[in-house]
Amino acid sequence: MVWRKWLLRFLATSALTVAALGHLATPDPLVPAARGEGPGPVMVLEVDGVITGGVGTYLASRVRAAGPAGFGLVVVRLNTPGGLVSATLEAVSAFAEATLPVVTFVGPPGAIAASAGAFLAVGSHLAAMAPGTTVGAAMPVVLSPGGRTEPADDKTVNFLAGHMRSLARERGRPPGIAERFVTENLTLDSVEAREAGIVELLAADLDDLLRRLDGRELVVGEERLVLRTAGAEVMPVAMTPGESLQHLVSNPQLAFVLLIGGAWAVYLGLTLPGTLVPEVLGAVALVLGIYGLGLFANNVAGLILMALGLGFLVGEAFTPTFGVLGAGGALSLLLGALLLPREPLMPGGWFADFRATAVGAVVVVTAITFIVVGQVVRSRRARPHVAVPEVGPVAVVLEPLDPVGSVRVGHEVWSARAAEGQVPAGARVRVIGREGLLLVVEPLTRS
Repeated sequence: MVWRKWLLRFLATSALTVAALGHLATPDPLVPAARGEGPGPVMVLEVDGVITGGVGTYLASRVRAAGPAGFGLVVVRLNTPGGLVSATLEAVSAFAEATLPVVTFVGPPGAIAASAGAFLAVGSHLAAMAPGTTVGAAMPVVLSPGGRTEPADDKTVNFLAGHMRSLARERGRPPGIAERFVTENLTLDSVEAREAGIVELLAADLDDLLRRLDGRELVVGEERLVLRTAGAEVMPVAMTPGESLQHLVSNPQLAFVLLIGGAWAVYLGLTLPGTLVPEVLGAVALVLGIYGLGLFANNVAGLILMALGLGFLVGEAFTPTFGVLGAGGALSLLLGALLLPREPLMPGGWFADFRATAVGAVVVVTAITFIVVGQVVRSRRARPHVAVPEVGPVAVVLEPLDPVGSVRVGHEVWSARAAEGQVPAGARVRVIGREGLLLVVEPLTRS
């Protein structure tokens, strides 16, 4: 039956949404368990793939929060072909402001730290590499509208070369070699990088790295800190759902697809109006695409998506769209809530509660949408039913029956035919039968 199908769809959607709700409401991973006098836990961050806006936010937010959360060291494991300049500079800036050591580790064997990855390695307090890994090739490129990469202009190359040289000098690494990563696309393997002074350690894996780091002294800000990594608890920290979404849509290739596809969908919807599906999906894709290209900040994109979602929900209330605007509004609200940034002055629990509330609102909107759409579909499929008066009710003649006219039965007006002769207006008659939707009546005085 129709209602069973809609019930199953609603239950499936609710289950998936509740699962997402539980994932969003998990405790903040930046708060380690209480510890005694031993070394602070080691936070491990993974960069595997392109460095996007989501990766930049992930690295910067975790590094800034690691010290206050009680961690003793941050290890960033790198395996990246490069990425966005803005995201890279955001992460490197967080490294420079960190209150605890940040160590980059190019691993596992076979990994690379190219382009943006080289900036992260040079900008860290200590850099290490696994055997068979590579660092360098940091000459900037730009993405053309056709999707091809082209060398950046001299101004950009000179700026990034100077910045790389400055990072290397600050960390005690050879500025000239670091600069050649940008100007000449210099590439070094792990042994060459160690001999050149670009990295300080070679380690087989993370456990080996922590053993070699134990007792080593590093300068962080104005302090000299001695690392105590022997026996320290290792705590991998993954991206939040919001950072994962940001990482996905800020990939340049996907951002172009969202931008072009969204524009095409809006154009198609405006030229061939009818279902509103292309317009709704196109509007959401356009906002995500523009955000992915870096034209919107996190908070702006999140607020635009939430405003768009509220607009869709209001439109659903006043327009019979069979749930299209309602579903689009729920999706926009959820995406907007995920993209709102974590502000450092707000408690972590507030964001978990807020996002849980946003997902809860999506559950409610989805439920209402399914119920309303189910009722509409069911009413459309049902045969029209007319309550025809049965034999016996008394009626008043409105239009003389000669022999056909009209009568009022209760509060309804019906066409009627006199069984015999003519009946004047105002006379009282009794229904004695019907012919389809035509009532057959006779005067009350005959009985």
